[in-house]
Amino acid sequence: MEQLGRFIRLDAKGLLEKTRLYLIKKLLPRVEERKKYHQEFASSTSFHGVHNIVQTQSKTRRVLWLLVVMGSLAIVIWQICNRFIYYFSWPTTTSVYVQYVENVEFPAVTFCNLNRFQAHAVTNLQIIFFLWSIVSGVLQEISMKDNFSQELNDFLLGNQNFSIKEFTRENGFYLNSSTLLECEFFGKPCYPEDFEHVFTEYGNCFTFNHNDLPVKRRVSVSGRGLSLLFDVNQAQFTDDPSLGYIDAGIIYVVHSPKELPRFDGLGLSTPVGMHAQVAIRQLKTIIQEYPWGECKPDIKLRHHEIYSTYGCLQECKARYIQDWCGCLPFILPGNARECDIQKFYSCVYPAIYEIELEGLCTAGTHNSTCPVPCEETDYPTTVTYSSFAGEKAIKFISAKLKRSPEYIRQNLVHIDIKYHDLNYKMTQQQKALTVADLLADVGGQLGLFCGASMITIIELLEYIFTNFCWMCIFLLLKAPEMPQWNIPSQNQPTQKEEKKGIQEC
Repeated sequence: MEQLGRFIRLDAKGLLEKTRLYLIKKLLPRVEERKKYHQEFASSTSFHGVHNIVQTQSKTRRVLWLLVVMGSLAIVIWQICNRFIYYFSWPTTTSVYVQYVENVEFPAVTFCNLNRFQAHAVTNLQIIFFLWSIVSGVLQEISMKDNFSQELNDFLLGNQNFSIKEFTRENGFYLNSSTLLECEFFGKPCYPEDFEHVFTEYGNCFTFNHNDLPVKRRVSVSGRGLSLLFDVNQAQFTDDPSLGYIDAGIIYVVHSPKELPRFDGLGLSTPVGMHAQVAIRQLKTIIQEYPWGECKPDIKLRHHEIYSTYGCLQECKARYIQDWCGCLPFILPGNARECDIQKFYSCVYPAIYEIELEGLCTAGTHNSTCPVPCEETDYPTTVTYSSFAGEKAIKFISAKLKRSPEYIRQNLVHIDIKYHDLNYKMTQQQKALTVADLLADVGGQLGLFCGASMITIIELLEYIFTNFCWMCIFLLLKAPEMPQWNIPSQNQPTQKEEKKGIQEC
């Protein structure tokens, strides 16, 4: 056994020696060859200035060229670091340009009467106004809740199956030949059937050029568009002045056919007896996705074709109310069961208040619930007003409509909506520095100060890798022998013990 172990150690020693010899002969060049390789690299590399350091015989010239090369290298590193720092700050630029077209798509316009319900339907039902304020989110006086609690309970006893949605649909503002006296779009007549019914915070509203149309209406001449004459019927429609509803007229909003009408902050009002001239422009906005901008292109809405911040907020509120109350207000998108009056009173309003208080549905930045859309179309408006019909015109209109001049001034509203120009303005947020621009900047700096290119970078990497391999082989050859080759086994006597045994013999 001892002899077998000795033979194994000798074989391992021989194998290690053979490996050392192979590395020396095949992979590790001689010192002269390595020096020659360094000189050839310095003379042939496309990294400018290096060959002047190696080949020149003057020490002064060599030092000067060394300073030039090192200075240029330092400037290149500084410039490249600055470009990378600038790139990772995600800079953007905004470009604005005007595109002229032969014809432009006309937007959707949603009209509502400032008086929400018919007078005969709400004579003794002030609770309807209270509940409608809760549903629409316009209630400001929280103390009114206690004032109407007993009245609400009394109302529920006699109206178990009351639906505020159906009540609003049947007894709210309606659009027919008696309320829409005249309608004309680009020289062609339009009718109440061309409008689509929609619920908003103003009750029954009606949208012209809605999204369900197979072909959208377009205009090809500026200064012409939609012209309407409304009769608000103040005698039939009324709101309670004690609840803050004191105006009479038409409120409307211009929006994209694919988006929901939003009156909060965007609604335009025209009082009775007035003629409104509305000049619109089309403004398209393109925002970069995060981290350059604040939009997130992967967000989709369940109940809307395109993404909008307002639509997203509506769906967010609908989800929370449905989870908390088990029902859904009809003015919010969704297919859940409609909330009855008791749910509106006891759950929906507290839920809306909690959502606003806790900030559960936020908008704006990329990490909010509803970030800004990546593409958006707005319609900025300019409105001018004049009194509807002069003294001579009022007589003509009075005879035509068979209404008194006083009735015309107290009930009629004339609205003209038209494009100011046949163009649209595009505001586009763009990346100030793309990957291609970054590579071009880095390549330009390398070429300007060092004359380097991608081929030069590959040459340097090859040179560094070759020297690294030689260094590893050199360290491997200079490593001491492994301890186990010289450690005797426990049963094998050491050399001193053998000598001692021979002497004793």
